[in-house]
Amino acid sequence: MNIQETIERALASAGLNTQSGPMRGVTETIRKALASAGLGGSGAPAKPAAPAETPDTVGKAAKAARPTKPVTEDTLPGQFLLRSFTAPAGTRAYKLYIPARTAQQAGQPMPLVVMLHGCTQSPDDFAAGTQMNRLADEHGVLVVYPEQPSGANPSRCWNWFRSEDQQRGSGEPSLLAGIVQAVGEEVAVDPKRVFVAGLSAGAAMAVVLGETYPELFAAVGAHSGLPYAAAHDIPSALGAMKGRSALGRAHFPGTADDPRRETSHAVPVIVFHGDRDHTVQHSNGDTIVQQASAAHAHQTQGLVSTTEEGEAGGRRYTRTVHADAQGRPRVEQWTLHGAGHAWSGGSPTGSFTDATGPDASAEMLRFFMGR
Repeated sequence: MNIQETIERALASAGLNTQSGPMRGVTETIRKALASAGLGGSGAPAKPAAPAETPDTVGKAAKAARPTKPVTEDTLPGQFLLRSFTAPAGTRAYKLYIPARTAQQAGQPMPLVVMLHGCTQSPDDFAAGTQMNRLADEHGVLVVYPEQPSGANPSRCWNWFRSEDQQRGSGEPSLLAGIVQAVGEEVAVDPKRVFVAGLSAGAAMAVVLGETYPELFAAVGAHSGLPYAAAHDIPSALGAMKGRSALGRAHFPGTADDPRRETSHAVPVIVFHGDRDHTVQHSNGDTIVQQASAAHAHQTQGLVSTTEEGEAGGRRYTRTVHADAQGRPRVEQWTLHGAGHAWSGGSPTGSFTDATGPDASAEMLRFFMGR
């Protein structure tokens, strides 16, 4: 006897006629409900009618069909934590990314990359566009994204162009150096592998940090940025962005005669710049390379340069490496042919990104980790 027959007998024993009248409709409803639940009259599960396929149902079915890896302690995602740092120069919020456990060296200090966003951007925007957190998971790297508030600059630009923000121990350089120290107090950081990179105004400030805190940062990454001390106020900053640098030819910042520079040692630098960048002219990238090369040449037996042409992600590039006598790259320059003011190989989920071209995030991290 199947379930439907059992229910009908129970109703009949209660004096309810299931063959006619209102109860016939009730039993019909019960029958349909049992069928839709896979409990047909034969006692075997009934095959329900197939629903109409839509793109949504097809996608859900495909997703359900894919095998999933069970979530264990080894596959937990990374953490993106909001923090704040206060010093005499002010207060800055920052986001700290702690990579997934699969990428961490348990109990061992990890490298730290400081990522400085460009104007109008935010830590979340910059993280999405550069995809640096994904690389952090792969390589076991901490990433910190300081945030410039509109109260410090209406466009949320780092104030790389102000003299007070180009000096060690004051202004924004001191705040950013303090954030590095704060991160080191929260998680285990390898002090010999702390790096800084940025885009546009963030790149210019990254260069400032390399000049003012060379003992803190093992390397600098500058994408579409400007050289150290290229400006001293907003008008000169606008001129520098257009390629009219305030730098005098007789006085070259980055050498011992500049009192703003800490001269303990030169910092390795990797530079990315599009040759069709009309926001920050490509010549600024050339000058960053010239400054860095001059500083390294002053402290080594000279640099040997090699240049290659290539294509990646649908964009041509020219890559020049300036290495010391031992063959260690000290300065690396990528000229992106036809590219504008955007992070090369970036994700469209963030602003100021160009999906074509070499992956600047991956190349910077490769350069950093080779220190």
